[in-house]
Amino acid sequence: MREPAAVGVVLSSGGIRGIYAHTGFLLALRRLRVPIKAISGCSAGAVVGGIAASGADLDQWSATIAHVPPDRFWKPDPWPRVLWRMLMGRGRGYVGLADPQPAIDYCRAQLAAQTFETCPVPFRAVAMDLAYTRRTEFATGDLATRMVASAAIPVLFRPVEVDGAYYCDGATVELGSTEAICCRFGLETLVVHHVSVWMPEGAAFSRALARPWSVLEILTRL
Repeated sequence: MREPAAVGVVLSSGGIRGIYAHTGFLLALRRLRVPIKAISGCSAGAVVGGIAASGADLDQWSATIAHVPPDRFWKPDPWPRVLWRMLMGRGRGYVGLADPQPAIDYCRAQLAAQTFETCPVPFRAVAMDLAYTRRTEFATGDLATRMVASAAIPVLFRPVEVDGAYYCDGATVELGSTEAICCRFGLETLVVHHVSVWMPEGAAFSRALARPWSVLEILTRL
């Protein structure tokens, strides 16, 4: 009998919805006994892909994200501080509403391996290098930091510093990276799971703007 094909999985960006969608997708592949030999991820895909590649229990991860409070990973600055920095300081040096460290700490607590090199499944994450406005592919080093760097939505999060450089959401340069694992790791098949961000339209958009942090709705759409 022929050995199962060596399958690589590409997980796209997709916002918060993408976190849940990619998790369900990987659980489905596991139940179908699809052997995953490598994973690449961008933004939401980098978060879920990193968790899976580290060898973490996906059932436990699924249960965790079903009940996690938002302040575990996103703690925006108080409005007085934002206004002070923007008005009095003219926005000088103010590059995002929230520190990415809570998100990094949250992801790190969920991982079974802490570095790319120790992951049982090869993993690649894509982010944007802000200094050169170019695509960067992470393949080594601290896993949680680079996962969040790939998912740090501009303005919502401050850029993530990695080795003296600053990075933000990989979705600004690439929605899903087949190039990161294609023709590597002896793969025979690539499965791409692309998650588009669902946006309310018409009157639903007006209702979305009536909620707190309306600017987030605009940024998400952009």
